[in-house]
Amino acid sequence: MTTKVVIQQPTPIMESRVSDQWHSGICDCCEDMPQCCFAFWCCPCFACRTTRDYGQCLCLPLLDICGLCIPSITLAMRVSMRHRYGIKDTICQDCLYATCCTACSWCQMATEMKERAIPIVLTNARPRL
Repeated sequence: MTTKVVIQQPTPIMESRVSDQWHSGICDCCEDMPQCCFAFWCCPCFACRTTRDYGQCLCLPLLDICGLCIPSITLAMRVSMRHRYGIKDTICQDCLYATCCTACSWCQMATEMKERAIPIVLTNARPRL
C-alpha cells in the first residue's frame, strides 16, 4: 500500500483596492488634520519623512531648496507615485501642484501611500493533518 503526500504552500491573498485616480483631492489635506498641520508648518520635514516612507533617500526633498521655479523633487515624486500606483493624471497638473501647492501636494502623496498600503494576509499557513 502506497501513500501519497501532497504538500501545498500557502499562497498570499491580497485585497486590491485598485483605482486609477488619487484617493484624495489636492485640497483634501484637512481631512487628516495632524498631517495637514505638519505639512503646512514644516513642509521640508514632512516631505523628507514622506520620501523616506516611499523608499527613497530621506534628504532628497531638500534639493528642492536649490531649485529655481519648479520644485523638481516634488514633481519627480508625484510622477513616480502616479506611475507606481497607475494613477491617470498629466505632467502639467503635476507641475502645477508641485509649484503652487507644495504642502498640499505632499499631503496628497502621503495620503495616497496610506490608502495604497495593502497588507498581505496568508491563509492556510499551517497545514491540517
